[in-house]
Amino acid sequence: MDKLKAVAAEFPGLPGVYIMKNISGKVIYVGKAINLKKRVSSYFLGKKDPKTSVLVKKISTIEHIVTDSEYEALLLENILIKKYNPRYNIRLKDGKTYPVIRITNEEFPQVFKTRRIIRDGSKYFGPFASAGLLNVYIDTIEKIFPLRRCRGALKKRQNPCLYYHIGRCSAPCAGKISAEDYGSIIAQVEELISGDSEDLKNWLNDRMQEASEKLEFEKAAGFRDAIIAAESIENEAGQNIIDFNEITRDYIACDSWNDKYTFTVLQMRGGKLTGRELFRNDFPGGDEEAFEQFVVQFYSDGNEIPRQLYFSKLFDTVNLKNFFISELEHDIEMFFPDKGRHFSVVKMAEENARQDILKRKKDAGDVEGLERLKETLGLKKVPARIEGFDIAQLSGKYPVASLISFVNGIPDKTGYRHFNLKTLDGKIDDFASVREAVTRRYTRVLNENLPQPDLVLIDGGPGQVSAARGVLNALGLEDIPVIGLAKKNEEIYLDRFSKPLNLPEGDPALKILQYVRDETHRFATGLNKKHRERDSRFSLLEDVSGIGPAKSRKLMETYGSLKGIAAAGREEVAKTAGISEAAAEALFEKINNEKI
Repeated sequence: MDKLKAVAAEFPGLPGVYIMKNISGKVIYVGKAINLKKRVSSYFLGKKDPKTSVLVKKISTIEHIVTDSEYEALLLENILIKKYNPRYNIRLKDGKTYPVIRITNEEFPQVFKTRRIIRDGSKYFGPFASAGLLNVYIDTIEKIFPLRRCRGALKKRQNPCLYYHIGRCSAPCAGKISAEDYGSIIAQVEELISGDSEDLKNWLNDRMQEASEKLEFEKAAGFRDAIIAAESIENEAGQNIIDFNEITRDYIACDSWNDKYTFTVLQMRGGKLTGRELFRNDFPGGDEEAFEQFVVQFYSDGNEIPRQLYFSKLFDTVNLKNFFISELEHDIEMFFPDKGRHFSVVKMAEENARQDILKRKKDAGDVEGLERLKETLGLKKVPARIEGFDIAQLSGKYPVASLISFVNGIPDKTGYRHFNLKTLDGKIDDFASVREAVTRRYTRVLNENLPQPDLVLIDGGPGQVSAARGVLNALGLEDIPVIGLAKKNEEIYLDRFSKPLNLPEGDPALKILQYVRDETHRFATGLNKKHRERDSRFSLLEDVSGIGPAKSRKLMETYGSLKGIAAAGREEVAKTAGISEAAAEALFEKINNEKI
């Protein structure tokens, strides 16, 4: 569980899809998120319903695919659920999909909404998540453009229908418009539903203002709804997950750091993005050589060979083309897009590669900063493990200490601890607080033979450093260096020097110390705040006649919060706490007055 929690914490805070697999590598759940890090991390926090609890126990690995938007994540989730049929997803028994706009392959095309894809040369746009908004959008298009309204094959007529006379149809059935002129109208419609709806929104806004000035508010509301629909469709029209192009394609992108490369392959099959492959390589050469070597190895290993390849970096493809023809007997088209849909998909592949490189950088740690820290402080070795302490309290109440751990210059959250301080008895004494926290921590380190830090950082000045130094010496840990970092002037206090050390802003060593200090402060104040909030909630409950400490504790344990109590209802709360209905009524009145 802790391992998966750590994996989730490394996910980017970007929209995308997450894929959960069991120990056999089988996909058991696919989900979407507007923020991958928050959504996936939530699976490992707090209590879950029975189904989710069972799912979490089955998870062995979690992968993710970054998308450009939440809407793209929604579409990709739908594709992957249908592909893998995961056990813990909702089963789609009827096979329905999202609606699309179809422009038929005829001399005088029709434009309408459908869920069926017919491979007859028709053009499709979408899919779109909201059928309701799509209906409003198509209705708006029909009001602006004189498209033919009859369905099915065009039948010749002597006289046009009513739609022609009210300007809503160009009447190709009666020969009132040429195929060329009608084609120009269709070209405008295609441009509009491809995502460029600024002119349409301006036109609708003008009509809305005119209707409002004439006090035609119902008509104005219709134009307003059309603007909302146009904006929604504009956002969805630019999605890159589905494009209805049957040609098999792979989009290959890379990002690099020093000699470390990450390649991403996005696969389009049947007009849908069906998967993402991520590969890590160490390569001392340049991008062109790295691309060539990766592509040769990837497709030589038996991966499906597409008809087209799209790359994120420009390089000479002569050797690759010869390789595919002579070795794999495939003549492949290769492209380097710089605009349009293919460019957008390549950029999405590139973003996935970039996110992995960021993770690799983080995993490697801040080598430069740690080396600089060793030199600056005159340490015997690079401080690979740093432990930091901070104290938080409010007028002597709720005193807590935080312990955080950094490994290789990055947080190691498995080493975070809180200490509820016990020896102060309401007194405000930062030095005594430091002594208690440091004593409790390193007594345990010695007793349980835990890893010892290479450096201890105290959020404070010389007094706090001296307090920590005294404890460590008493425990026989004289070799562990202790420093303090005072926030006011960012002064560094070393236990063996009388004067503080000042480093210039931006110095790599100072940045690491600031990171550690700020993290200790955040972690300490977070617990102190929770204690204060908990105490205020208990005080509110105990102000009600008939509710004492035991009953207030039972209520909070049962319902978790004041909101939880309010949602439960008076009768249930009275029964749970063993209080009268009158006391429950008084409690609810007090909760409501708090405006929770």
